[in-house]
Amino acid sequence: MNTNLKIRKTQKSDVPSLMAVFDEARKTIKALGIDQWQNGYPSADVIFDDIEKSQSYCVEIDGEICATFAIIRFGEPTYDSIYGGKWLTCDEKGYLAIHRVAISVKYRGRGISTAIIDFAIDLARELDKKSLRIDTHQGNIVMRKMLEKHDFSYCGLIYLENRDERVAYEKIIG
Repeated sequence: MNTNLKIRKTQKSDVPSLMAVFDEARKTIKALGIDQWQNGYPSADVIFDDIEKSQSYCVEIDGEICATFAIIRFGEPTYDSIYGGKWLTCDEKGYLAIHRVAISVKYRGRGISTAIIDFAIDLARELDKKSLRIDTHQGNIVMRKMLEKHDFSYCGLIYLENRDERVAYEKIIG
C-alpha cells in the first residue's frame, strides 16, 4: 500500500475532483456493458448531501484525490429486505454500509480498495458495529472480485428504491 495515502472527509471544494473520478468510473462500468451509474448518478447533489451528512470520504495520494466512497452509519433502507439469501448478522443498525466507491484509473491496482476496506473496518470497530455491508451490480465483476478478495460473503439480492436489482455482500468484523 502507498505510504503517502490519506483518507479524509470530503469538503465541498473537492466535489469537482470527485465528479471527475465518478466520470472515469462510469466509463469503466459502461465498457463492461453495465448500465449502473449511466444516468449521471451519483450527481454532485448526492455528493453534497453526503458531505452534509458527514458520510463522504476522499482518498488522496501525495495530495491528489484518487478515490472516493461513502459510509452510511445509521442503516440502509434498501437493506431491510433481502431475497434469495440472508444477511450474516441480524441487527438492523449494527452495520456500516459502504456506497459510491470509485477509484481513478491512474491509481487502480495500488491498494486503494484495501485502504478503503481497512478504514471502514476501523470505523466499524470504533462505532461498535458488527459488520460491513455493500451492494453492486451483478455484472460488476471487478467490484465483486474485490469484495470476495476482502472476505465479504455473498448474501443475496436487494432492490434499490428504483427497483434495480443489486447483489449484496456482508463482512463480519471480528
